[in-house]
Amino acid sequence: MATPKSVAFYTLGCKLNYSETSAIGRLFEKAGYSENKFDEGADIYVINTCSVTDFADRKCRQIVRRALRKNPQAFVTVVGCYAQLKPEEIANIEGVDLVLGAAEKFRILDFIDDLSKSTDKGMVQAGEVKEAKDFVNAFSFGDRTRSFLKVQDGCDYKCSFCTIPLARGKSRSDTVESVVANARKIAEMGVKEIVLTGVNIGDFGNGTEVIEGVKPKKEALFIDLIRQLDEVEGIERFRISSIEPNLCTDEIIAFVAQSKRFAHHFHMPLQSGNNKQLKMMRRRYKRELYEQRVAKIKELMPHCCIGVDVIVGFPGETEEDFLESYRFINSLDISYLHVFTYSERPNTLAFEMPDSVSMQERRRRNQMLTILSEKKRRYFYEQHLGQTRPILFEKSKTPGMMSGFTDNYVKIETPLQEALLNQTHSAKLQEINEKGLVVV
Repeated sequence: MATPKSVAFYTLGCKLNYSETSAIGRLFEKAGYSENKFDEGADIYVINTCSVTDFADRKCRQIVRRALRKNPQAFVTVVGCYAQLKPEEIANIEGVDLVLGAAEKFRILDFIDDLSKSTDKGMVQAGEVKEAKDFVNAFSFGDRTRSFLKVQDGCDYKCSFCTIPLARGKSRSDTVESVVANARKIAEMGVKEIVLTGVNIGDFGNGTEVIEGVKPKKEALFIDLIRQLDEVEGIERFRISSIEPNLCTDEIIAFVAQSKRFAHHFHMPLQSGNNKQLKMMRRRYKRELYEQRVAKIKELMPHCCIGVDVIVGFPGETEEDFLESYRFINSLDISYLHVFTYSERPNTLAFEMPDSVSMQERRRRNQMLTILSEKKRRYFYEQHLGQTRPILFEKSKTPGMMSGFTDNYVKIETPLQEALLNQTHSAKLQEINEKGLVVV
């Protein structure tokens, strides 16, 4: 096959995946490829997959079919968490030519040039996840408003429901110097906001070198990183994508409260407000610690936005367990929820646990918490009506409109003013529209 000159990407899943897709895109760009939009057709398609959602297989098949409708001769490569966990399964999807694991995906060009369109099953290059030892830095650059900057990868936690350590390997980090250098590069591109991303970013500081099975002492902590980033000129806002409650220390909270550039927005996974469930999930805290963290954030930043991840229908979750969790979440001064319906994952401890909750019951509990989330978000927004707050504006998907977020993550939608795009502009928050967004 002659060297193809066009490539297109499709990303499923988290902000970390988006940063890594952009990094892979830059590898192709340096090699002389042009990047097309996915639906424009391309010689090569790269699909970056996720393993968190329950529909990874189905979604992957759909995207492969979409790619081949645009170009039946396209060379289709699948990378990402799902590719590491189920490489053979993906290789058997009709039309897939190459599957790359966690340690191989950033060497994609080494595999592509010499391969031809598969007539049978795709070629698999996915070693054991323990081979994914190096940290490869990455950041997204799609528009000039926001960039996702990868600072950490992998996870050493062993939560009983999670496959991420199996898909991404051990916790490892970039250096403070490298992250700051990347932030400066992003600022030079005209980007105004950076979202710090990783699998477990509060665990920042783990090096990649392991000697006799032991990692060296951390050279820096997450607090050291954010102190340095706060001095980077040209970036108006840094945001912490998600941080574990046991790692969201009072020191970090106090720093964000008085920092120059860090948004007053925390996203802390809770997963359950029931201590029995937290223990079964092998989480590293009890609900009392979570409550303390929320109280400290609100003490120092009363207007701060706090987002929460919750799982419903975990094995052994009785109705009383769920209601206790519901009441606990309702009592917290938080702003919104991301609600996940538990789904079984092979090779996890939870997969073998008894007392499965019926899917119908899982969905009912999800709906209850989703409604609670909508109420929490609306109440949080209502508290800010009448205030004047800085808003970073960007294009909206709605024609004739623009959207944006305040400094504390209130989402705004208002009629388009081209001159304000990618600019921070203070405006009075007027009312909540029919979509649940705030109008200025």
